[in-house]
Amino acid sequence: MLRIDPAEGLPAMDRTERFYRIEVLIRDRGNVSFADLQAELEVSRATLKRDLEYLRSRMDVPIVYNRDANAYQFEASAAGSTRKGRAGRELPGVWFSEREIHALLTMQQLIKGLDGAGILARHIAPLQDKLQTMLGTSDVEARELMKRVRIAQPTRRPVALQCFERVGAALLGRQRLVLQYYTRSKRSESTRVVSPQRLVHYRNTWYLDAWCHSQDGLRRFALDAVRGADLLDQRAKDVAMKTVEAELDAGYGIYGGKALRSATLLFAPAAAQWVAHEVWHTDQKQQLLPDGSLRLTLPYSDDTELVMDLMRHGPDVCVEGPPELRQRVAERLAAAAAQYAGSTAATQTS
Repeated sequence: MLRIDPAEGLPAMDRTERFYRIEVLIRDRGNVSFADLQAELEVSRATLKRDLEYLRSRMDVPIVYNRDANAYQFEASAAGSTRKGRAGRELPGVWFSEREIHALLTMQQLIKGLDGAGILARHIAPLQDKLQTMLGTSDVEARELMKRVRIAQPTRRPVALQCFERVGAALLGRQRLVLQYYTRSKRSESTRVVSPQRLVHYRNTWYLDAWCHSQDGLRRFALDAVRGADLLDQRAKDVAMKTVEAELDAGYGIYGGKALRSATLLFAPAAAQWVAHEVWHTDQKQQLLPDGSLRLTLPYSDDTELVMDLMRHGPDVCVEGPPELRQRVAERLAAAAAQYAGSTAATQTS
């Protein structure tokens, strides 16, 4: 979109768009004179000089002036890139508009919110610096923008930086890992040789889906429960992603397994107005009833997480089936009520 620069009285492109046009013109033509650049960009001599200087000094773009050709070109070492690969040197991200760069900075803040332990911070920090440079904003302005996006991540379970990096390296390098893994339900530690398949971030926690050679099957490991991780000089076993998804994603929540049962839940109107807009499972089915209540049907295998989610709705949800799930929720609610039985009686007699 063109706008008028009041200082120059000439129509001007967005600055990032001008940067992109400069890169394209020099890359496609090889040599471009100052006059041709000025005509293509429709800017004043002063603006074009500032753009060229900014690209060279602030963004390290290898633009040089060839006196013999009376034109600008890329340095020979950078100009060797092919049109197909464009690998030699290309302006990093100048094809983004200011609006797109703001969106990327916001996305970076979202990533930062997922990265409470600083696992990814040192890797994405250079990206923020480049985006700020392209916008021409100061550190103060960038920080002010970041304040406008807040990610609240309660009950985060931190992961050791070294562990995360080794798991990531094994995943991308297709290597096997030796894990020292603590199983909370058994309160014991075991050694597992695994072939990483994918990383999963779920409810503020990182998990590794892997083929466990010790158990000869797919397993999901919470990274915060990994006490040690070492790479092996052995290629990882590859498992088709469709198989991973079928084995670990079919059930409810993070507790994987093939969906074996179907839960039918009835939410009272007070809770239904919220639950109706929530996705509990990709294969769920909803039925809004005339009295405002909601019937939700979804598949599950392990009921651990499903029971926890039902507990937070208290009296506003009733398990209609299956009977074993209904009984399990009833037992948990009774146990919770028993915790307060003494204090309730004391309050009534006082």
